[in-house]
Amino acid sequence: MKLKKFGGTEQKIYDLVKPITDELGYYLWDVSYVKEGASWYLRIFIDCDEGITIEDCERVTEPVNKILDETDPIPQSYTLEVGSAGLERELLKEDHFEVCKGDKVRIRFIRSIDGEKEISAFLKNADKNQVTVEDDSGNEKVFQLADIAFIKLWFEFE
Repeated sequence: MKLKKFGGTEQKIYDLVKPITDELGYYLWDVSYVKEGASWYLRIFIDCDEGITIEDCERVTEPVNKILDETDPIPQSYTLEVGSAGLERELLKEDHFEVCKGDKVRIRFIRSIDGEKEISAFLKNADKNQVTVEDDSGNEKVFQLADIAFIKLWFEFE
């Protein structure tokens, strides 16, 4: 697993949108600019402690649309989507790990480690090379990011 590095367009959009989401009280989780088929999509993922509603997405969309129209940072046409990062979102950037310390995560390994292909544990720490987690018994384990396919928040439904 490699930590996400923004491309040029994504970084420009992130820099434009972050002050807006901060002012409105949302956390800007991720920006994605991708081509699917013949169409381009600019996706902005937001979060807040209370969760995200459709009204929250609408609240962010209006000022984001305005700043994108004013600055015109993307030359081709695209579809703007603003949405929730989701309950079981993937941790992609260093600040995601910082925000999610203490939360339960699901880690899927590229190859089995100690007979396990996937584990769930509590996130203790992470850096650009490794992640430290604590299992339900209180045992700490350290894994190299290079051995991990993905890390996602883990939400146990009752």
